[in-house]
Amino acid sequence: MKVFLVHVRDPQFYAIPSKTRGKNGRIQVMGFPPIGIMSLSAVLKRAGHECTMFDQANPDTPDDVILAAIAREKPDLIGLSFLSTTSYPYAKLIARQIRAANPDVKIAMGGVFVSLNAQLVKLQCPEVNFVCRGDGEQLLLDLLERLDDPAGVAGVTWQDADGALRHNPNRPLGRDLDQWPFPDRESLELDFVESMPLDVPAVLSRERFTTMQTSRGCPWPCVFCDIPIFNEGKWRSRSPEHVLAEFRQLQKEGYGSVYFVDDHFLLQPKRIDAICKGLIEQGSTIQWGCEGRVDSTCMQLFPIMAKALCRTIMFGIESGSQKILDRLKKEQTLQEIETAVTNAKEAGIEIVHGFFVVGIPDETEEDMRETFRFASKLRIDSFGFNRLCVYRGTPLWQEYVRRGLVNDVEDWYKYFKCSSIDPTVLPGEEIHRIRSEEMQKLIVYKLTRHTRQTLRLLRRFTRYMPLRDVLYLIVKPFLGNKKGFTKAEVISRAVEHGDVKSAAADMTLISDAALEHAITESRAERARIQAQAEAD
Repeated sequence: MKVFLVHVRDPQFYAIPSKTRGKNGRIQVMGFPPIGIMSLSAVLKRAGHECTMFDQANPDTPDDVILAAIAREKPDLIGLSFLSTTSYPYAKLIARQIRAANPDVKIAMGGVFVSLNAQLVKLQCPEVNFVCRGDGEQLLLDLLERLDDPAGVAGVTWQDADGALRHNPNRPLGRDLDQWPFPDRESLELDFVESMPLDVPAVLSRERFTTMQTSRGCPWPCVFCDIPIFNEGKWRSRSPEHVLAEFRQLQKEGYGSVYFVDDHFLLQPKRIDAICKGLIEQGSTIQWGCEGRVDSTCMQLFPIMAKALCRTIMFGIESGSQKILDRLKKEQTLQEIETAVTNAKEAGIEIVHGFFVVGIPDETEEDMRETFRFASKLRIDSFGFNRLCVYRGTPLWQEYVRRGLVNDVEDWYKYFKCSSIDPTVLPGEEIHRIRSEEMQKLIVYKLTRHTRQTLRLLRRFTRYMPLRDVLYLIVKPFLGNKKGFTKAEVISRAVEHGDVKSAAADMTLISDAALEHAITESRAERARIQAQAEAD
C-alpha cells in the first residue's frame, strides 16, 4: 500500500533558516529530525509498502505542496504525527484541509498527545479516521491490513459505520525494540543543524546531525511530565549491539553528530558501558549527547562516556530549592545535582546543560531567586529557565482538576502557564521581572567567575555563527524590551523560549478560524523577514 507520513510542527518552535544548502544539496533546518515518522517509514518499507515523508519544517514542502501530492498520488493512508498539545491545533487544521480536498482518503493521527486523549480527539476531529495509541510500528502494519474493518487492531480509536465510537483495547508495550529497522533518514530531503535547546539558539556543529532513540520511557513521577503515563511507568531499551550497529551505519552515511532523544539515557550502567566500549573499539568519530537524571547510578561512567565522544549531557535540574524539588516530586536533592554536574565536568564532558523551570506552585520570590543563585554555583555551561506549564495527562493536571483550576471536559486540548491559573504561583509580571534581574546576574557571574569555561563554550559558537550574533546572545538579557532581530534570531525564531511558549499556549485557546488566520499571517511575516535576511 501507499502511505504518506506528515510530521506536524508548531511553526514557532521549529524555525527555517534562509535556504542554506548542505554539501549534499539539501536545505538545512535548525531543530530535531522527525525520528517518529522516519522510524515508521523504515518499518513500512521493510514490509513492502510505499512510503513518502513530509516535514512541515521543510520550506520546499508547505501544506499546499503536501495537499497537491495527496491529490496526485492518492495514498491509501495518511499518517499525521506530532508529540504534544502545542502542535495539536496545527494537526487539526491540516487534517481538515486534507479531508476537504480528499473526501475518501483515510487519515490517522498518532503521538503522545493523541494517545492520552484518543476518544476526545476522535470526537473533536471527525475528519480523522483512526487515532492510534502507543507505539506505532506494529500498530501501523496491522492497521494497513484492516483499513476497512479495524475492529481487531489493538490501540486504535475509530467510529464504525453506525457512527458509534469504538475504542479498541490497548496494545501491550513491546519489549523487543531490536526487532525494528533503523530510521529511514535518507528519504526525507532535509538536513538538520545541531543547536542548543530552543531557548539558547546557538549552533553547536555544522556536522551532519541526526537523533537516535536507544530507549523509551522514564519511571519517575515528576508532576509536570506525561512520559510515565504514556509508557505505563516502564522503561524499555535496545541492546548495545543494536545501538552500535546503527552508529556504524550513521558513520558510513557521513553523520558527525547524534543526540539521543531517550527520556532517560542514564539508567542502566552495564548497557551504557557496553555502548561506550563498543564505540571506542569500532573507532566511531561521531560526537553525541544525551539527557538524564542527576541521581543516576551511571555517574562513574562519565569518563568512559567522554572517551566515547559524549560531548553533551543535559540534566533536568528544575529548581535550586529543595522545597520546590519535593513539590515537583523530582525525588532528587541539591547535593545530587551538584555532584552530577561536577562529575560530568571533571570527566571531560564538554557541555553540561541545565534545564530549569520557574513559576511553580508554592514557589516564592526567594525560592525563585535561590534557583538562580544555585545555578551560578553549578559548573553548568549553559542553561534555560522556562515557565512551568500544565498539560493534560500529567499529575499536575489532575491536581488542578481537583482544585477546580481546569475543567477536564472543556480544557482537555489546551495547556496553560501555571502562573495564569494557579493563585499559589507568582504573577506572570513578577516572574518576568525576577527572571530578567537574576538572568543578568547569572550571566555576569559566569563571565567573571567561570571565565575560562564560558569562553570555551562561546568559542564553539563562534565557529559557526558571526561573532556579533554570539555577543548578542550574551547582552540580550540586558536590553530590556528593545526590538530588533539579528540574523541568528531570524534563523532560530526562538530566542525567547518563554515568549514562544506563551504564544503557543495562547494558540490552544482560540478558535480554529482565528488560528488559521494567525498561521497565515505568521507565514507571511516569516517570508518577509527571511527575504530581508537574504538581501542583507
